[in-house]
Amino acid sequence: MTGFGAAEGAVAGGRLRIEIRTVNHRHLSVQLKAPGELAALEADIRERLRTHFERGHATISARWTVEPSQAATAEVDVERAKAVVEALRGVARELGIGGDVDLATLARLPDVVRVRPAETAAGAGEVLAVLDEAAVAAVRMREREGDRLGEDLCGRCRRLAELAGVVAARAPTRIVAERDRLAKAVADLTAGVALDGARLAQEIALLADKLDITEELVRFRTHVAAVEGALTNGAAGGVGKQLGFLLQELSREANTMGAKANDAPIVEAVLAMKGELERMREQVENLE
Repeated sequence: MTGFGAAEGAVAGGRLRIEIRTVNHRHLSVQLKAPGELAALEADIRERLRTHFERGHATISARWTVEPSQAATAEVDVERAKAVVEALRGVARELGIGGDVDLATLARLPDVVRVRPAETAAGAGEVLAVLDEAAVAAVRMREREGDRLGEDLCGRCRRLAELAGVVAARAPTRIVAERDRLAKAVADLTAGVALDGARLAQEIALLADKLDITEELVRFRTHVAAVEGALTNGAAGGVGKQLGFLLQELSREANTMGAKANDAPIVEAVLAMKGELERMREQVENLE
């Protein structure tokens, strides 16, 4: 699901702003853009995000709105400085050049004087506190979107239940029609010859068993009820994966009913079912 959250707080003497953007993804994918001072905390940041999100592609951007204080440190290589002074004085004597080596000359030599900014010590607790606040805001936005998706999916469940009712109402009529069709076909083929009623009844019974979709309808309606229950009551660890499995089972039952149908109205209802299921599958990819 899509979401956005931002927070800002005091970190290491400065102020750090963290923004989290999430978009749809089947699994949790994290992309982190942060100052170098936070590189050591990347694993902690990724692990903390898993406590807030289970699915989605999350982009985390962190930047300093107020730079932390960085006291510079200067390092002087005294031994190298002595060697440079002696070498320069020796050249001056050999060439007969006046003057002496001063501090300004030594300060310009990078191998003698090195100035380094102190590394910012960003504590994990401070950074993760800001991250938590931003994540909570993003989750809140995702929940609002989830509520709307849930309403849409519940409406489609009701439509699936209606279509299952159409199939259930048509199923007995279809069996009778197939029985009459078979009896007429046999009569036409035998050209008025007396039929073995027991054998015909046996064939009709086999045909009825082959075309029966009662079990598929029961399972289909059970799965629809399970989807509605998951959307209404939620599930431990999120409903996205559970709904994905249920929709897969619903598609299997719909396909079986369509294969057994041999009846235009039932086939039409099954095709409508499959259309609803496909749209639901696309939506479920967005749910956590």
